[in-house]
Formats: sequence, C-alpha cells, structure tokens
Amino acid sequence: KCVIDKVTRNQCQECRFKKCIYVGMATDLVLDDSKRLAKRKLIEENREKRRREELQRSIGHKPEPTDQEWELIKTVTEAHVATNAQGSHWKQKRKFLPEDIGQAPIVKAPEGGKVDLEAFSHFTKIITPAITRVVDFAKKLPMFCELPCEDQIILLKGCCMEIMSLRAAVRYDPESETLTLNGEMAVTRGQLKNGGLGVVSDAIFDLGMSLSSFNLDDTEVALLQAVLLMSSDRPGLACVERIEKYQDSFLLA
Repeated sequence: KCVIDKVTRNQCQECRFKKCIYVGMATDLVLDDSKRLAKRKLIEENREKRRREELQRSIGHKPEPTDQEWELIKTVTEAHVATNAQGSHWKQKRKFLPEDIGQAPIVKAPEGGKVDLEAFSHFTKIITPAITRVVDFAKKLPMFCELPCEDQIILLKGCCMEIMSLRAAVRYDPESETLTLNGEMAVTRGQLKNGGLGVVSDAIFDLGMSLSSFNLDDTEVALLQAVLLMSSDRPGLACVERIEKYQDSFLLA
C-alpha cells in the first residue's frame, strides 16, 4: 500500500484512486480517457473565449476619434461611396458571366500562359471605367490633391490594381463562389484566371474569401483604399515623409 500525499500522489494512480474512494469521493465522478479529453477541450475553448473577449474589450477601450479624425473618416468614406460602382446594391445589379465563357484557356498569351479571348474581351470593357473610379476616388481626397502631380501619378500607378483587386475582393459571394467586378460582372475563379489574370486571380479570390467573414463596411473599405493609395515606398516619390504621414493618419483613424 502506497503512501499518498501531495508529493507522491502521481506515482501510483491505483492507490490514489483507492484513497479517494476511502475518503468519500463518489465513483461516478471518475472520468475515463474520453471524458478527460472532452473536459480538457472544454477548458481550452473557455480559455480561448476569454482571450477573445479580453481582446474585444481592449479594442473597445480605444479613445473616440477627434473632430479632425471624424472629418477625415467622413471625407474618405464619401469618396469611396461616390466612386464605388452600384454601391450596396451590387448583388441585385450584378450579371453572371455565362458559364461557357472563360472555362478553358484558348489562345497563348505573350508570357507563355493561355487566355480565353471571349472572357478577356468582357474584362477589357470594364477595366477602363474601373481605373477611372480609382482615380476619381483619389482626387476626392484633399491630401492627395495637395501632392505634386508627379507624385500623384506614381501613387496612382502603384495602387490602381491593388485598389481594384480590393474592391472586387470585398464583393466575394460565398454562395455562388464568385467575385463581382466593377459592381456589375460576377465571375468564377476559373473565368478570371482564363480571362487574362492568371495566378493573380487566385490571390484576389483568396483575399475575398478571407475578407468575407469580416463583413467590412464602406468606411473600413475606404480607409483600406486610402492606405493603399498613400504608400510611401513607391519608387520615384519626392514627398516621401509627407505621404507616410498621410498614410499614418488613415491607419490611426
């Protein structure tokens, strides 16, 4: 018979169990392996839940934006809403690209890939208005308009594809597994890939799938676009520090 105390209690499980029964522990409280694992899992889930709640509380303690920050948020949100095709009605307004278009690459592209010409034709029709909307968004931001023209051009060249990709990604529909381009054309991953975007289409779709769970509102999307626009690491910029300061103001808003 083993001596069971705080030091030796883990050395002989059988004697420990017998002592527990002897001092009055109910046998139905003894957990088998599966119940022990379930209990550990529940404890871990509760810990994770508490961590999430603490994180949410810490985020909730963020100080209210200043009047200047509110004005910045208002300006960038209005710029996005005014230049975002179809706005919140994009699901009702979208048209699905016919399934037989863009399902198989047909013609070889210069870089070695293959392109479905019919899908490519549809995409080229919406690319120009999509670019125009990005330019209009930038021009509605006073900070951007205060920059030299040369810097404006560099920033737009650098961010145009990024912002268009973001605008498409936030319009990912999990039910149909499509992205809606320029607020009007819903396409599948394969159609976008075979229509000329190649591997870039995977990155946009993956981003859309990741963002879909966040349910971003217009203000959040607008601020993300402004951050992409004001990227001070674009080669050739003259007002690097100024642009970096502008980007920080959007990040902190």
